[in-house]
Amino acid sequence: MKRFHISIAVDDFAASVADYSKRLGADPCVVAEDRYALWRTDILNFSISKKPGQQAGIVRHIGFEDNAAKEFSESTDVNGITWEYFSKEAQEKEIREKFGNK
Repeated sequence: MKRFHISIAVDDFAASVADYSKRLGADPCVVAEDRYALWRTDILNFSISKKPGQQAGIVRHIGFEDNAAKEFSESTDVNGITWEYFSKEAQEKEIREKFGNK
């Protein structure tokens, strides 16, 4: 399975989780309280994060979750946007390393 991935920065974490849960018709599958949330739908891998000094509403990075990905990789496109390519397992490992067991 291949899902498009987009990660955006937020300011009000709780309001953002509520809003995006309603828009996506699902609760997040991963939540690191007041810092990170992830939703997986049939076509989308969507995450939000709140970090000090990070401007809300910006795209942090985009890419693809793909079961065929052998390892996590990233590159920057001609417009300076970071693209990530990863498997579900690689993303889950990264989340555990950054936020602990979730």
